[in-house]
Amino acid sequence: MFAVKTQLADERRRHQRVKVALLGRYMLSTRREYPCQSIDMSPGGLSLIAPVAAQPGERVIVYLDHVGRIEGSMVRLIPNGFAMTVRATPRKREKLAAQLTWLANRHLLGLPEDRRHERLIPRNPRSTLTTEDGVIHECRLIDVSLSGAAIMIGLQPPIGSPVMVGRTAGRIVRHLENGVAVEFLRTQSLEALSEQFG
Repeated sequence: MFAVKTQLADERRRHQRVKVALLGRYMLSTRREYPCQSIDMSPGGLSLIAPVAAQPGERVIVYLDHVGRIEGSMVRLIPNGFAMTVRATPRKREKLAAQLTWLANRHLLGLPEDRRHERLIPRNPRSTLTTEDGVIHECRLIDVSLSGAAIMIGLQPPIGSPVMVGRTAGRIVRHLENGVAVEFLRTQSLEALSEQFG
């Protein structure tokens, strides 16, 4: 426990935390996934609002909007959640610092919000992504909205290329660290989303 406390104290000195409320999901060592929201974050650690707390020292994998996959260990409980370290290479920490700077400054710079519609976490995340060549790939939905989806998949078709997410037509708009972001060609209704991804 002393080592963990020292590690957290070192992390606090090295990195300034940025208050960012990002939606996401996290996975504990049981391999169960839960929704979460970040409270604050630095390239060395983050605090999450989380329905199920990790155990001290437990490995946690988090997927956050705008940031992607983060891995680390739980270091302490906080009201309604827990704080964790971020385990990352120096290059990944640098990238994370740049993302956090952008997130912290986007309102000051008048940058538009990336997402037009609220993101929903599908109850059944398993789906398919059909690429332009007609090949159907198994994938996992990170989240969906009326206008698009974030998908965990081991391939990255070119940006702009047409795809089908399940039975919904869309196009690749961004590459994520662990997959792709797809914008639907037509804004979906909540009923259509629930029917297909609920």
